[in-house]
Amino acid sequence: MQIDILTLFPKMFDGVLSESMLKRARAKRLLDIRVHNIRDWTSDKHKTADDYPYGGGPGMVIKVEPVYRALRDILKGKVTSNQKPVTRKKDKKIRVILLTPQGERLDQRLVKELAKSKRLVLICGHYEGVDERVRPLVTDEVSIGDYILTCGEIPATVIIDSVARLIPGVVGDPKSIMCESFEKNLLEYPQYTKPRVFKGMAVPDVLTSGDHGAIEAWRMKEAVKRTKKRRPDLLAKETHG
Repeated sequence: MQIDILTLFPKMFDGVLSESMLKRARAKRLLDIRVHNIRDWTSDKHKTADDYPYGGGPGMVIKVEPVYRALRDILKGKVTSNQKPVTRKKDKKIRVILLTPQGERLDQRLVKELAKSKRLVLICGHYEGVDERVRPLVTDEVSIGDYILTCGEIPATVIIDSVARLIPGVVGDPKSIMCESFEKNLLEYPQYTKPRVFKGMAVPDVLTSGDHGAIEAWRMKEAVKRTKKRRPDLLAKETHG
């Protein structure tokens, strides 16, 4: 999968893309991640990518022109006017995503959907957001939660990490992603490792019994119990799904 990132702060991705799973995925060429500086598509000597909002108010707004030009060049789209989308919503192989608190809430269902794409383009908002005329250029608007961050770079890394681990070969043991929280609308069951007893807290006997059937039954029971207590809304989804 190819992932393009449009950002005003490319260095924010240096650490997260060069460590752990994402580093290995890139080394194996399972992921082709390209970081683009929006300022490279500005037209003035100061590389101005933002300006004051019309109508007044605090903060700055990312300009539409450099974002438009960046998408045009990255996607090699031939666009005749700013009113014509660079991409089409029907093309599910390429998803152009604006990171915004006004977008669709990211969940595991959406992550799975995005993981089926051939290419993702992530537009990182900043300041007070982006010019409204950027919205016709995207296929999706995504939010990672009902709170405000200083920038879209952090949500972009969340999407990259969550999508990447569903790409075959990225996670060492493919079975591990089938038993995690939010699969089948359940939170994950409790996990333990050595030592068997720590400060009076012991590993449940069933996990050391060697009875795989009993272990699976215990894990399912605990997953349902934990979900019912902490996230009953997930069980409601399963019931009405």
